[in-house]
Amino acid sequence: MSHPILRVLVVDDEAAVRRALSVLLLERGFLVAEASRGEEALRILRAELFDGVLLDINMPGIGGFETLRRIRSFAPRLPILMFSDHDKEADKVEAFSLDADDYITKPFRIRELIARIRRRIRSVKEPVESETAIMEIGDICLEPSSRTVTKCGDPVHLTPKEFEILRFLMKNANHVVTHERLLTQVWGSEYGSEVEYLRTFIRQLRKKLEDDHSNPRYLITASQVGYRFADALEVASRRRVRP
Repeated sequence: MSHPILRVLVVDDEAAVRRALSVLLLERGFLVAEASRGEEALRILRAELFDGVLLDINMPGIGGFETLRRIRSFAPRLPILMFSDHDKEADKVEAFSLDADDYITKPFRIRELIARIRRRIRSVKEPVESETAIMEIGDICLEPSSRTVTKCGDPVHLTPKEFEILRFLMKNANHVVTHERLLTQVWGSEYGSEVEYLRTFIRQLRKKLEDDHSNPRYLITASQVGYRFADALEVASRRRVRP
């Protein structure tokens, strides 16, 4: 199956890593540019168009996280995949809170890396679903057409993936959505077993939406199975029984 030619920027301070990634991507039909620091990546991205970015976290200068934050200020939908030598939960949370589309740990499994890059880029290029009905449960209101979420009328900033998770759960309110189904719906079939990956996002969503994220009213865990979003009656009943 042929794929459209995609242009990717590889950002890493280690020349050997940049070369290795560039060769692998070129062999698979990508066009590749390289940057050795975040400052250089920003200059390139402001001057040229890319379909995606592979961005190392640990770099001298402004570093990967600050580079990501600055890219998002002028390219909010550009697919950005962060990578690191360390599989640290804190790094994942930081990356996702800054709107990274994915987080990958070195050493890479090449087929998985290529699949993730293509999936992230494809998800941005696909047309947005036509469902526009506003969903409102308790204090949470989600408007698909404007891709906005409010709580008690106040805006809640969600990353693109957090928004998609919330929309799917609210669309299926009071029904348990399995880990696999939610992962497949939001990320694609190759992510169906990444349960820890999903838990990181749910924790972030709870911190943004729940009054007490350790005792959630909306995002309910179905132990060992998945998650569900409480319906309006359950949310109201939970509010009444609170002191």
